[in-house]
Amino acid sequence: MANGNFIWNVGRKYFAAGVIGLAISDRYASLMAVRGCSMAPTFNTYEQKSSGSVLDDDYVLVEKLCLDKYEFVRGDVVVFPSPSNYKEKNVKRITGLPGDSVHLQSFNTLRIPAGHCWVDEGDNSACSLDSRSFGPIPLGLICGRITHVVWPPQRMGKVDSGVSEDRLPFAS
Repeated sequence: MANGNFIWNVGRKYFAAGVIGLAISDRYASLMAVRGCSMAPTFNTYEQKSSGSVLDDDYVLVEKLCLDKYEFVRGDVVVFPSPSNYKEKNVKRITGLPGDSVHLQSFNTLRIPAGHCWVDEGDNSACSLDSRSFGPIPLGLICGRITHVVWPPQRMGKVDSGVSEDRLPFAS
């Protein structure tokens, strides 16, 4: 009977740890793999590797406290569901906020509505779907802000949230 008691105690501790971990990842922060080349050189700066290993991806810290008041600034790198495939998450940099006017390639100007933002080009416009393709995204769809790269170890550190003036698609 002592063996059953041991299993019960261990199971209880793992269950409690799982519930606490789930609460933390849902409310405060989580880890996420960034795949693809649209945010290079910010993420996945290396040449395409043929190993296909999960260790080839950049792993990042996604902070979720920003979702309480939806306080974002230009240059924040955010995660949101893909408009074309709800099962995928997109990682893009915010370049326009509510009220900004965005100049489109068709020589039209679009004002970003309240409660929306403009995500632009990733950091590698040659392989990126962004607001030029699907328009402004609702702030309510944003799942979190990427603050740090945690893997690979040689790139571990804070994510730069600056955006250069030439990348801003709007006029204030």
